[in-house]
Amino acid sequence: MTGMAHEAHGARDEQSRDELDGEPDDMRIRLAQSKQDKENDQTQTGSFPVVKRKSKKPRIESGVRARLATSFLIALLCALLGFGYAIQLNNPASSYETMSEEELTRLITETSTQVQNLEQRKGELTSQLNSLKAAANKQQEAERIAKENEQTSGILSGRLPAEGEGVIISISEDPKSRIDASTMFQLVEELRNAGVEVMALNSVRVVTSTYISDTKNGLQCDGQELSTPYTLKAIGDPQNLQNAVNIAGGVGSRLKVKFGANVRVTSSDQVRITEIHESRQYKYAKTVE
Repeated sequence: MTGMAHEAHGARDEQSRDELDGEPDDMRIRLAQSKQDKENDQTQTGSFPVVKRKSKKPRIESGVRARLATSFLIALLCALLGFGYAIQLNNPASSYETMSEEELTRLITETSTQVQNLEQRKGELTSQLNSLKAAANKQQEAERIAKENEQTSGILSGRLPAEGEGVIISISEDPKSRIDASTMFQLVEELRNAGVEVMALNSVRVVTSTYISDTKNGLQCDGQELSTPYTLKAIGDPQNLQNAVNIAGGVGSRLKVKFGANVRVTSSDQVRITEIHESRQYKYAKTVE
């Protein structure tokens, strides 16, 4: 029995070899090609070198560096700004070095006018004090001085009309660009710096408490609506007032360039300001007796 089994196994092995020997040639070719492909996959050629990937650095580290750099730049700018500000404080004359010749001339003229006005007022008060001391009837002299001062204070406070030489400023507004209140008020301030004594904007008497505000329809002065064209009458030195408006880079240039307005300044030997300002009723302030 055992011999017969060995003979059967040998017969099957011989049959398997015969079947393999009888396989088609294309099967052998495919097997050989598959073996060659596996060998090629394990071979590193020199034509395409292996490139190693760079390890990515943590994003947190780059973010910290960016914040540190930004903080350093901000600190440096603050230090430079503080240094420049300190130099400016220690050298106040440097602001005048950047001004043009016309601006310096206007500044000197305005300062001289203010000094002259103060000196004139000082002389008037000194003369009144001396006359009061020398008067036999001090009560009568005091009444005369009070009456004299009442006329001056009435003009300054706007209670009395006034006339004298000065300028008349006409401002025609461009419909596409409305003039704002700050620019108009700057014009009033420039005239004050130039030594103006009495002013009236349209039909409003300009006094120390005068304000100008913006409205949906234009400008308002002391609660009254202003219509265009604007007319500003000013009594004072005509040349100084005219220079204050027409100087290069001044408020007149701003009105023309920024708002497209037409500004015309006319000198006159007789400027009449009949507009008056009603006296304000003070609730808390009282005169000292």
